[in-house]
Amino acid sequence: MKHTYKITGMSCTGCKNHVEGILQKVEGITGVTVDLQKAEAEVEMENHVPLKKLQQALEDDGGHYGIQAPGHDKKEKGGSCCGSHGDDHHAPDHKKADKKVSGSGSGVYYCPMHCEGDKTYDKPGSCPVCGMDLVEAPSLAKKKTKYTCPMHPEVVKDEPGSCPICGMDLVPMEADEEEEGQTYKKLLRKFKVAVAFTVPVFLIAMSEMLPGDPLGTWMPWKYWNWIQFGLSLPVVFYATWMFFERAYRSVVSWNLNMFTLIGIGAGVAWLFSVGALLFPGIFPEQFKSHGGTVYVYFEAATVILTLVLLGQLLEARAHGKTNSAIKELLKLAPNNATKIVDGKEKVVSLDDVNEGDLLKVKPGEKIPVDGVIKEGESAIDESMISGEPIPVDKKAGDKVSSGTINGNRSFVMEAEKVGSETLLSQIIEMVNSASRSRAPIQKLADRISGYFVPIVVVVAVITGIVWAFFGPQPAYVYAFVNAIAVLIIACPCALGLATPMSVMVGVGKGAQSGVLIKNAEALERMNKIDVVIIDKTGTVTEGKPSVEKVVASGDSDETELLQKIISLNSHSEHPLARATMRYAEEKEVEPRRVTDFEAVTGKGVIAYHAETHGHESEGKGALLALGNEKLMEQVKAEIPADLRRKVKTEQEQGKTVSYLSEAGKVLGFVVISDKIKGTSKDAIKKLHAEGLEVIMLTGDNEDTARAVSKTLNLDGFKAQMLPEDKQKEVKRLQNEGRKVAMAGDGINDAPALAQADIGIAMGTGTDVAIESAEITLVKGDLKDIAKARMLSHKVMRNIKENLWFALGYNILGIPIAAGVLYPVFGLLLSPMIAALAMSFSSVSVIANSLRLRKAKIG
Repeated sequence: MKHTYKITGMSCTGCKNHVEGILQKVEGITGVTVDLQKAEAEVEMENHVPLKKLQQALEDDGGHYGIQAPGHDKKEKGGSCCGSHGDDHHAPDHKKADKKVSGSGSGVYYCPMHCEGDKTYDKPGSCPVCGMDLVEAPSLAKKKTKYTCPMHPEVVKDEPGSCPICGMDLVPMEADEEEEGQTYKKLLRKFKVAVAFTVPVFLIAMSEMLPGDPLGTWMPWKYWNWIQFGLSLPVVFYATWMFFERAYRSVVSWNLNMFTLIGIGAGVAWLFSVGALLFPGIFPEQFKSHGGTVYVYFEAATVILTLVLLGQLLEARAHGKTNSAIKELLKLAPNNATKIVDGKEKVVSLDDVNEGDLLKVKPGEKIPVDGVIKEGESAIDESMISGEPIPVDKKAGDKVSSGTINGNRSFVMEAEKVGSETLLSQIIEMVNSASRSRAPIQKLADRISGYFVPIVVVVAVITGIVWAFFGPQPAYVYAFVNAIAVLIIACPCALGLATPMSVMVGVGKGAQSGVLIKNAEALERMNKIDVVIIDKTGTVTEGKPSVEKVVASGDSDETELLQKIISLNSHSEHPLARATMRYAEEKEVEPRRVTDFEAVTGKGVIAYHAETHGHESEGKGALLALGNEKLMEQVKAEIPADLRRKVKTEQEQGKTVSYLSEAGKVLGFVVISDKIKGTSKDAIKKLHAEGLEVIMLTGDNEDTARAVSKTLNLDGFKAQMLPEDKQKEVKRLQNEGRKVAMAGDGINDAPALAQADIGIAMGTGTDVAIESAEITLVKGDLKDIAKARMLSHKVMRNIKENLWFALGYNILGIPIAAGVLYPVFGLLLSPMIAALAMSFSSVSVIANSLRLRKAKIG
């Protein structure tokens, strides 16, 4: 029988081969095929092997990889999706809960089909009976903080600790200042203990180098060595014991890292010193001082460990600054709101605000949720989500966003989106997710890191051998000290941190400037774009069209024509439709009932208008059609020549025209103008300055598109494009080897956004467009494309600087530690100095990444 499972934690071919090897060794498994791209493993077995057994095999290997049951849409071969084997593949460990599933807290899951009655589970998964995904019971409680590794975002733990892959301290996935503060305080407490005991050890060891050896004359050195041993115990077994635990785990799981080298180097120095105390007679004379005692390296071991701990402490402090943008966004969310209940104002918790509630926002207050102003007007400071410092005037009917700050007037708003649905919540979630994603360039660092530690260990062994055979006396001492220095100075951590730190800071910087990045890959690909395709309505233009006039043909009446237009548009959400509805309200024209309404994508709308002597009829009347020339062709409505000339004149001025026909006869048209954004021209100039080609694809007519293209000095345009036409054009450019970015804001842009190398959604557009894109411009302004491009450029340059720094540091540091300068300059690198240099290498990478916070991107 065969079963297919999801595998987590794989990032390269080596991972794939390793997982295959682990699962192949499980008793009862006859064959394993792992697909790296799909992150799936097809496991062949003689008899059913429980999922827990496979999970245990991966956990015993170090916990780097995980295995999960398949989704309900994939039925396993040779088995039942209903768990008939007796040991359920799909369901996680579960517990019987109380009958109510009202969800008193997160972590309570149940089957939406209630196949097993009231049974609940404490982990997500799929139902063992029907295979449906389990649903989490709703909870208003704050979710428990999860922890991840800054170098390996696929590692997610429920508790703080160290990464099973690289050994680094895990950090909160959400920007939790309290949790980060606890990590820092814990390290600080251990560092104080380490310093308190390391300083005396260091002073004792240095005394032997002072003229007259003051401590040696006071008491024999063998006793001082025992004192050093006693003082080193709290440093090794309390303050820095975690380094040895991480080193052990790294060797057992063969995920060799920085702590492997530290554990070997400092551990060998300390154990050598203990052996020298207990068995001094077994050591050659080269290792002994004039007094006959063997040289001990307690001071080297404790100082090395304390300096590494200092590096971890500084890293923990600097790490908090890398996600400062998320912290600032979190601070924007207010804790309560003023709710209007039965005409009275009541201050309530934000959790008690529901969709449709009326809220009063007073001067200077933060807007609690997303919604629309019902009464009053004010100037809103939206700089925290759009990056623009100038307040925006808002009046009744305008939308407002959570976290923005009200000006000097009160207003009443209606809540439309609350909780996780607000723009601010979505921004925070997007920034959090993007900060933890991996950029393709990181694969290079991962490959280098995979070979790094074994190479360093080999170099350290060769260093010891060379010094033992060719070094000056005492040759063995030189060999021992220089080998340790090589182990200690090498720092694969700096290499691993190079990419994720830059991504984290860069994504936060973008969010503060109104540019939301969905993942690190998008940030990297944006730097390679050479063509930008833009839509017209809502992208180049303001997306707030207004009706200029309604023109009737022949005997038609303009009021009657307008009534038929809005009867159709009352069922449409298109910006042009809303413009006609606003115009009709001003003219006090009411819509009539239509039936069988249909939106014809890229062409317009159609419906049947039932009417008898001015009264509505139940029968289906004549077919009404409102749209472009293609729609008129579809409904077989002939456009009169004089009407076509009038329309062409309007279109040549950049205006949009929609024809109206009834029963195959064109009755007239409506002229709608959508003002070009004041920033669009400057934005196109900036993109041209970046060497980018800018092309407009629009569903509008040829004349309107030409007028807009000429005004903005575009490199080209194509008109009357249907959604599939836009997608095909993107594909055509890609086939020519071009890297394409597509910017749009509507449902009709979604296919092209998904096809493009980079999809850029206007934040003022539809949810479908935003979901299809990898970059969202909160303000919906074309000039922010230039911002996104500049941000991408600066982040990629910063990553390369970090990589070069990390590689350069190791390329120079390891040979110096090995003693290449000694024959010419007589210089050797003390293991303690090597430890100091290693500790600050990671901190330097983080510090360089933090420079992005001050970068100018627009």
